[in-house]
Amino acid sequence: MPLDAVCLQAIVEELRPRLLGLRIDKVQQPARDQVVLLLRGNRRLLLNAGANAPRIQLTETVRDNPAEPPMFCMLLRKHLVGARVAEITQPSLERLVRLELDITDDFGQPGRRTLVLEAMGRRSNLILLDGEGRIIDCMRRVDADMSAARQVLPGLYYEPPASAGRLPVTEETEGGFREKLSSANPERQMDAFLLDSYFGVSPLIARELAFRTAGETDRRIFELDDAGKTRFWQEIQGFVSVVQGNGFTPICLKKEGRPAEFACLPITQYGGAMETERYDSFSRLLDAFYEARERQERARQRGADLLRTASTARDRLRRKLAQQEKDYAATQNRDELRVCGDLITSNLYRMERGQGKLTCENFYDENCAPITIPLDPLLTPQQNAAKYYKRYTKAKTAEKYLREQMDIARRDLEYLESVLEEIEHAETEQDFIDIRNELKDAGFLRRQGKGKKELKRTVKPREFRTSTGFRVLVGRNNRQNDKLTLKDADHRDLWLHTQKIHGSHVILCTGGQPVDDDTVVEAAKLAAYYSRARESGNVPVDYTPVKNVKKPAGARPGMVVYSTCRTVNVTPDEELVKRLLVK
Repeated sequence: MPLDAVCLQAIVEELRPRLLGLRIDKVQQPARDQVVLLLRGNRRLLLNAGANAPRIQLTETVRDNPAEPPMFCMLLRKHLVGARVAEITQPSLERLVRLELDITDDFGQPGRRTLVLEAMGRRSNLILLDGEGRIIDCMRRVDADMSAARQVLPGLYYEPPASAGRLPVTEETEGGFREKLSSANPERQMDAFLLDSYFGVSPLIARELAFRTAGETDRRIFELDDAGKTRFWQEIQGFVSVVQGNGFTPICLKKEGRPAEFACLPITQYGGAMETERYDSFSRLLDAFYEARERQERARQRGADLLRTASTARDRLRRKLAQQEKDYAATQNRDELRVCGDLITSNLYRMERGQGKLTCENFYDENCAPITIPLDPLLTPQQNAAKYYKRYTKAKTAEKYLREQMDIARRDLEYLESVLEEIEHAETEQDFIDIRNELKDAGFLRRQGKGKKELKRTVKPREFRTSTGFRVLVGRNNRQNDKLTLKDADHRDLWLHTQKIHGSHVILCTGGQPVDDDTVVEAAKLAAYYSRARESGNVPVDYTPVKNVKKPAGARPGMVVYSTCRTVNVTPDEELVKRLLVK
């Protein structure tokens, strides 16, 4: 759900005492719509101006940065590094936050910069203002062709977005409420009435107020009696009291264990259809709510071409393999061709040129049953026999060739399935670069001519620490899996992988020390989580010392064989993964 003005107020009230006076040490722009301010005290302030998830929050998620920072990021670094947070404000019930920053200019003179976050859905923006209120630059420039009413361009004075024209719900009186209610369309639903009449009420809160009043979310105005109207006003007053008193509670609503909605007060309208989880801060709530969604969005944006390439190649291989299996099945009947050739040769004395068929006794059959053999009337009997022998030899050769080609196709198909799994779990820009290079090396992605040199950075495997202190490493892609297992790991370490399921190689670094069962289970849960079985339960995970893992000659990256393993069944646990992750 998009962030509404009341939730934004709750976040601002939470952030104000934590941010005031802090110095900005670094500015990062990990994504096109995201800016992260690294503040003194190891605090990360995220400002997201994306259409689907605009927000401001403190975040514990460490985001990967592009090799070359965008121009807007460079501009923010020039103006904001070294600045101190003087104030953070929000106009009443507006989806807008102003971050006032005290700076010292190049001449040593004190000054002021303002960073404005407009969290307004598809019109969201992040704007940097100078001390006079002029726009220095913005994340999205809006010219006259895009909006005749309001331009957002460098050099212009900043004008806030126009007001919605409705009365803020915090300024309503009981008399005004009853007058609006009596003049409204009686067929209108209660929640729609609130949205039409007041500013600062989100659809979720409007439905909640209707539910608390009437016990259902779709009750219509004409169904309210005098007592119902009084209850309706009392519920609105209660909501206004929460807003004015900042009595907010970070609430996340989950459906089947997955975050579905968040709110700043308890939500009762869903009953048992959704679970309610309280958080100790709105920043933690937003981190948990958006983490999975942002991971999927990154994969969709950065990995779209890789996903399309790998999926197309996989589907093409499946069709090719199906045809090869069909052709291979046909070669299994090749002995019939040899029998036909032998029978024609044995009956040459009975045949004449121009025959269309030969009917004779099949002496290969124990009952010598008669058989009819089709002939080419344009060929001599000897040529017909030679044709059947040639087809037999060709089928015999094809059997060997098809068997080899099917083995290659199955190997490539398994490899592409593993690449698709890599793309699904990729988290950073470098992850996608590594996967793209891997596909180029494997021949599934065409190499481009000389162009812009691609910056490469070494990305380490994911690192975790078990409850008992053992280090666990998880490969990010097939080539890293090979390096991790076959070069970096000690031969005494434990190697873990989901059984017959594509996934990452996992190394439990033991250093030759004995490992208890609980530690193995935790490492196995990591292996199950970073596999295709992430959403499954009771996943079998094989584990064995690294010395038992070998790579066959000519095998694709990430493909290994192993022996003398043991198996443990586990269920992937996302909370455990977050807890064990070394940040």
